[in-house]
Amino acid sequence: MKIGLYLVSLHDRSLSSALDQMVAWGIRDAEVASGGFVPTPHCPSRELVANSDSRRAWLEEFTSRGVRITALNCNGNPLHPDPRVGPVHQDDILESIRLAALIGVDRVVVMPGGAGSGPEATRPTWSVAPWETGLLDVRDYQWSVAVPYWTQTARFAAQHGVRLCLEMHPHTVVYNTATLVRLIERTGADNLGANLDPSHLFWQGIDPIVAVGELSGRIWQAAAKDTILDAASIARHGVLDDRFTRVPDAEHPYPLGEGYSMTQPPKDAPWRFASAGRGHDSVWWSGFIAALQSAGYDDSISIEHEDWDLPPADGIPYAAATLTAAIAGTAVA
Repeated sequence: MKIGLYLVSLHDRSLSSALDQMVAWGIRDAEVASGGFVPTPHCPSRELVANSDSRRAWLEEFTSRGVRITALNCNGNPLHPDPRVGPVHQDDILESIRLAALIGVDRVVVMPGGAGSGPEATRPTWSVAPWETGLLDVRDYQWSVAVPYWTQTARFAAQHGVRLCLEMHPHTVVYNTATLVRLIERTGADNLGANLDPSHLFWQGIDPIVAVGELSGRIWQAAAKDTILDAASIARHGVLDDRFTRVPDAEHPYPLGEGYSMTQPPKDAPWRFASAGRGHDSVWWSGFIAALQSAGYDDSISIEHEDWDLPPADGIPYAAATLTAAIAGTAVA
C-alpha cells in the first residue's frame, strides 16, 4: 500500500508549490480535484481536455517530480434539483472522465448525489429513516432519478476506460454498503465501485473494516480521513446533530465552489473529522489496510485533510506518519 494525498488540501498553493510540498513530505501519489463542489486550481479540466499543449505541460509538473496521479476527484452533486447546480456538476463529471482517459488515469472519484423530494423540489433532501410512507415516496423518487443518471454516466465512463469510485456519504442516495450495492445492482454497471472513506462510516456506527469485507472486489480507491467520536456528546445529542453554523470560506480547510459555504460543527460536536491517527490509532489503520488488501485493493490510500483543529501543514504529516506506521505494522507513540 502506498500513501497518497488528495491535493485539494493544498488548494491555496500553486500546483508547483503543492507538488513540491508533497514530495518534501515523502508523498508521491496524488488524487487531484477536477470539478464539483471544491475549487480546482490544480486541474483546469476543460482547458486540459481542449488543449494538448496545456495538458502536456500540466502532466510534466507531475512526472518531473516523480508524482503519480492515482485518480481524479469530481465530488459534487449531479442529482441536485437546482438547474444551476446539478447540470454543472454533471458536466464536470463528464469532463473529468474525458480528461482521465486522455492522461491514462482509469479512476474518477465521485459523490453519488442527492436529489430533491420530488419533481418540483429546488433543494436536495435526505430521509434519515423513512418511517412513514411519504418518506418512502421520497426515497423511491430519488432512486428513480439516481439509477438512470448513473446508468448513463457509467456507460459513458466505460466507453472511456474509466471506473467510477463512489464515496458512501450521508446526505446522498448512497451512504452505506447496502445502498452502494443497490446502485451497482440496479445500474448493472461493472465499472461502478467504491472510494472507501472510513470517516463517514465511523459516525454512522458502521465498522469500516466490515464494510471493506462486504465490498470485496469493488474497492478501487481509498481515503485516509479519521473521525473523533465524543462519547459524552453522543450520549446527550446522538450522532444526528444540527447545531452547525456558517463560516467564511477563508476559514475552512478548503472552500466550496461559488454559491456554497461550508458550515462548522459546535465545539462539543458528537463527532469531528480529523487527521488519520487522531480518532483511531495506527494499529486500527493497520487493520484497515490489511482488510483492503484482503479485499483486493493494494494501491494507494489518499490522505484527505478536513481536520478543523490542525492546519494542513501539521495534519497531513501527522496522517502520513500514522499511515507509515500502519503499513509497517507498528504504532505511533
